[in-house]
Amino acid sequence: MTRPRPAPNPPPTSLLTDDDVYLFNEGQHFQLYRKLGAHSIVIDDVAGTQFTVWAPAARRVSVAGDFNNWDRESAQLQAVGASGLWRGFVPGASQGDCYKYAIETEDGEVLEKADPFAFHAETPPKSSSVIWPLDYEWSDGAWLKERGKRQKPDAPLSIYEVHLGSWRRASDDPYRSLSYREIAEPLADWVEQQGHTHVELLPVMEHPYYGSWGYQIVGFFAPTGRYGTPQDLMYLIDVLHQRGIGVILDWVPSHFATDGHGLGEFDGTHLYEHADRRKGFHPDWGTYIFNYGRHEVRSFLISNALYWLDMFHVDGLRVDAVASMLYLDYSREPGQWLPNQYGGRENIEAIDFLRQFNEEVHRFEPDAITIAEESTSWPGVSRPASEGGLGFDFKWDMGWMHDSLEYLRHDPIHRSHHHDTITFHAMYAFSERFVLPLSHDEVVHGKGSLLGKMPGDDWQKRANLRLLFAWQFAQPGKKLLFMGGELGQFAEWNHDQSLDWHLLEMEAHEGIRRWVADLNRLYRDEPALHEGDHDPAGFQWIDCHDRAQSTLLMLRRGVRDSQFKRPLLIGCNFTPVPRDNIRVGVPHGGLWKEVLNSDAQTYGGSGQGNLGGLEANPVRSHGQPWSLNLLLPPLGAVFFVPMEAGETP
Repeated sequence: MTRPRPAPNPPPTSLLTDDDVYLFNEGQHFQLYRKLGAHSIVIDDVAGTQFTVWAPAARRVSVAGDFNNWDRESAQLQAVGASGLWRGFVPGASQGDCYKYAIETEDGEVLEKADPFAFHAETPPKSSSVIWPLDYEWSDGAWLKERGKRQKPDAPLSIYEVHLGSWRRASDDPYRSLSYREIAEPLADWVEQQGHTHVELLPVMEHPYYGSWGYQIVGFFAPTGRYGTPQDLMYLIDVLHQRGIGVILDWVPSHFATDGHGLGEFDGTHLYEHADRRKGFHPDWGTYIFNYGRHEVRSFLISNALYWLDMFHVDGLRVDAVASMLYLDYSREPGQWLPNQYGGRENIEAIDFLRQFNEEVHRFEPDAITIAEESTSWPGVSRPASEGGLGFDFKWDMGWMHDSLEYLRHDPIHRSHHHDTITFHAMYAFSERFVLPLSHDEVVHGKGSLLGKMPGDDWQKRANLRLLFAWQFAQPGKKLLFMGGELGQFAEWNHDQSLDWHLLEMEAHEGIRRWVADLNRLYRDEPALHEGDHDPAGFQWIDCHDRAQSTLLMLRRGVRDSQFKRPLLIGCNFTPVPRDNIRVGVPHGGLWKEVLNSDAQTYGGSGQGNLGGLEANPVRSHGQPWSLNLLLPPLGAVFFVPMEAGETP
């Protein structure tokens, strides 16, 4: 059944109905943020706040906060039948008041817990929840109207991945992160200049430990107070939307932090997590794993996903660590995990949850996109759930990322021995709808920066980095780049300091920035580079076998409405030796214009190229009726398009 989208915020708050309670307990209530948590209301002309919390094993639940001098006795909540919910109205409790639930367990212990549905929270290390409304006057109607077209599978999708706390620090204090409002215009300016279509924010949900980058969450409904209020985050998203930039949030339903004020053992029992540590504790991250088989937990998580789409107008969710959800033995040795009811390693409850999550997200907001960070060969990640898939729109291609970086780490003299590594992606490129990521995971924990991975002297490192970016845009699949890559940073990313913006004062690094911007421009302007991202007809090798010279030649084509638009020819040379007079078969005669060359001097290259364009010869080559004789510059990539009638070079 299709659920009607609710009225715009602020959400209308009313007492729980019997239907609400029933749907919650059945795992079918997906707008719990309108019912649970703290909502300011007026009852019989008395202003206050209604509190509702789930704690089925509790003996007693009360609310202590600023409004009652943190008295655990004066604000008792009442059990809502046998639902496990507790509810109560507290007169005088109002916006800005801090509070926690005092939950008395079956053993008589009193736990002080933050509100799982709080919209705002104190800035860590403080840990109280804060009563807060979600009223905001949006100005992004034009974006929302156009969003569906901009997020179709055949549209250009170039994502700029951002950690808000370290993108840029305050000019007057290098230790202070910019607020949501302070970062809004500079970030929009930068993303617009660089030509990305979307920003992806590392998790903004409240997290106790800043060094977790937001991936170990306590407050799933509360934007972190480190950078401001919920309205301040709304302002940031609104500004990006007004500039034509989409916003994707990292979302983490795979695990949660174990801090005492959080979800763990919430009512003295394993309420949100599995009781058995072999299913409920993540050994890699020291976190709890959600119990996806529990109805109320599914309601909680799916409500959280819809909350960000609804109240914050986000355009998509990138789901973190999907592989850890799919496999019961993920990162576990024999004897440390429990098989499913059929004796297998698949987490059937998590699979069902992911399918339901994707179905509900696309039912609630058909224009939204979901992206899976899934690192295995699990089939059908981006296939609809109705066809046996998981239902995501896209999947990160971790294999492409690792293969490309592994290949480029080799000294060019050895690359001929690893040629199959760089070409392997084409073997499976259309098995899923892929995003090709160069993400934060590759520039932390001693891995060094992207530039630092490249071999050779400084000039060769920068040439290799430009070549890596060219390779990313040449291949079928959407694009993602973590902040700082476009600067050609020498240093590994450090979440405690700003990006190295001073590098742009050096022409060589400004050239890398300019190269990324021009790649984005070409990617957006030329249908051949994005329409066929998920269609085999959109990609064709011209020559992928020249391992001796480490060159690759390929065509990209636009395929919308089954009408082939003008192709785009790409040549890559992975050695520092110029390759001259390379014959390349092409499908059209006439002049082919060199529209991008990574070795151009404006990008920091040596300036070798093809004089802006080449005339095709009526000589067959590579199965094509025409051919070009190219120069492939050292550690460089060139992009050509055929000139159309009436078009000037």
